[in-house]
Order: sequence, then structure tokens, then C-alpha cells
Amino acid sequence: MKLVDLYCGCGGFSLGAHNAGFEVVAAYDNDEILTSSFPRNFPNTKLILKDISTLSGRDIMNVVGNDIVGIFGGPPCQGFSEIGRRSPSDPRRELLGHFFRIVAEVKPTFFVMENVRGLANPESLPVLERALALVQPDYDILGPHIWDAAQFGAATKRNRMFVIGTHKDLNAPLRVDGIEAQKKPAATVKAALADLSNASPLPELPLLFGYDRWKIKRRGAPSRYARSLQANDKTFTGHRLTTHTQAVINRFRSIAQGEIDPVGRHPRLEWGGQCPTLRAGTGSDKGSYQSVRPIHPEESRVITVREAARLQGFPDYHLFHPTIWHSFRMIGNSVSPIIGTAIFKAIRNHLELAGTISKKDYAQEFSVQEPFVVAAE
Repeated sequence: MKLVDLYCGCGGFSLGAHNAGFEVVAAYDNDEILTSSFPRNFPNTKLILKDISTLSGRDIMNVVGNDIVGIFGGPPCQGFSEIGRRSPSDPRRELLGHFFRIVAEVKPTFFVMENVRGLANPESLPVLERALALVQPDYDILGPHIWDAAQFGAATKRNRMFVIGTHKDLNAPLRVDGIEAQKKPAATVKAALADLSNASPLPELPLLFGYDRWKIKRRGAPSRYARSLQANDKTFTGHRLTTHTQAVINRFRSIAQGEIDPVGRHPRLEWGGQCPTLRAGTGSDKGSYQSVRPIHPEESRVITVREAARLQGFPDYHLFHPTIWHSFRMIGNSVSPIIGTAIFKAIRNHLELAGTISKKDYAQEFSVQEPFVVAAE
């Protein structure tokens, strides 16, 4: 059941794999900041900081052995994003091919690749087709398919492209209905955030230097969605408020739920709807552009890191970065753990039916609590 995560970031995709019962034994990325909390969240996964364009399949097998069941990851998407420049000369576009090159070298039982839907656009699709040519002799390919995290129970709309391959030795290609059987009603913003209101600040802990700590104090039963993400002790991190000027506060106060701030283009969340796609912004190497953050449904401020994490589907014990800036970059770059869990559960079920793995109790060694199950409010 060993899996390897390429371009792991803060671990949203890895979290989905663990929740479905797989063991992520190694994770690779070259960004020290976006992976800075990964070892705390996944202490049993070996994190290796490396430029994946220089990584070989033999390098991976030397670290974790030959019995790798799956390789998954989301190669950097900025070169294909519909809101970006999509320049053919963007070197990040080449990282897609390295993902499939490594799959071809390792030959796992399956692979999963996630990216932006812009990769399916006519000017970008040839890049994907060239990359897929590396694995098509050995794999039955499902996709590319575009799925929205909200279709699988998340409280955010996040359309992403997925390509899934199963080795032809299985003689059992994965079908799209196997994935779509995991669909469930979207959670609402209220289901995700309501229990965080009036949370109480806690003293910082030495082992969590720099992280703000809070505890849920709201009385009454939380929604099923929130209950599935709450930590056992109801504590969480990442809830510092952004300081706004009085002029901005006054402007936000006039924006109704579902409307967009005409100046900063901030959407105001609706309690009964879903959050729009959370963007990452850029690092210092690309100008340090800040992503537009949604406005809280009732309060005249943008949402906090933990509120963004809830909407994306991260549990409250998942750590990001002590700063708001880098935490939002982590979340905006991540795969929603909710859609990740759904896809990996579908693959696990398929491998069980194919006789590749047997049904058993699946270890959750990385987690401090049981795997979460997301349901509608």
C-alpha cells in the first residue's frame, strides 16, 4: 500500500491518500516554505527537498524500495492556469512531463495527476498529450476529467483536472463511474465556519513556536461537516485576523452576501453557498502578489487561515505556516483533502475488486484522530 507524493506542498493530496487507507512513504518538493509544516503533519512520511526535474525513479526506489503501489501529485499549474499568462516558454510547464517520466520509470500499480482545468485548453493540451505518451504503453488511462471538490462534499468550488492510470497488468481499467460514485452534496459555508465564531485565544506552546492557538467555545452541536474536521480537544491554529483600515471595514460592511467588493474584488461569502476557488498568490520570486481573499459572511473582514482551511476541507489539527501570507499560499496551492479522499477511496475499492489488495483495517498512523467523513449539513 506504499504511495509516493510528487510536488507535495503542504500535503492536501497526501491527507486524502492517508484517509483512504494508503501509506504515503515519501514526498518530494523543492519549496522549503510551502513544505515547512509537512513533517509535523506527516511524521511517518519521509520528506525530501529536491528539484523533481533531477529526480529519477531509481532515486525513489533506493529510498522506499521497489514495492510502490502508487505515485500521485499535482505538478505546478501556473504555466497552464486560465488566470495566468500560459506562456509556452514558462519552465514550470516542463515539470508535468517529469511527473509522467518518473511514473514510467517506477511503474507503480496506479498513478493520479492533478492540475488546473486550463491544461485541457487547446494551446496546453499538446503538453499533456506528450507527457501521457510516456505512460500509455503500460497504463489504461482515465481522463483527463474535470471534477469540482464541491461535488464530493467540500464547502468550496474548486474545479481541477485529474488523470488516473492503472497498470495494464491488472486487466481492469478504472471507469469514471467508480470515481463519481463517491460524490455527495456540497457542504455550505455555514456548515464549515459557524462553530469557529467566538473562539477563545490560547497561550502559544513552545513546541508550536509562532503559531497562534484557539479553542472552540460555541455551544450546541456543530454541523456534521465541522464535527468531522474538529480536533479532539477542539483547539486549532491559524485564526489571526487581518487588520483592515476603517475605510476598508466600512466598505466591506456595505457588501451583501454573494456580492463582490468593487475595489478589491473580494467576494463576500454566503452562509448557504460555497466558497469560490481559493487562490494561492505568488512567492517572492514571482512578485509576491497577494491572492484575493473572501469576506466573511457577517464580519467586516477577510477570512482567516483556519476558515480557509475549513472551506478547503483540512482538519483543525493540520498545521500550515505561522504567517498568514504563506499559509494562504499553502492552502491555495493544495488539493482539497475531500476530493483527494474520494479519488483514493475509489481507487482502493477498484484495486480490491481487481484482487490486487485485500480488504483489511487501514492504518492511520499519521493522524491524531479517526479519518474524517464529510457529509452535508
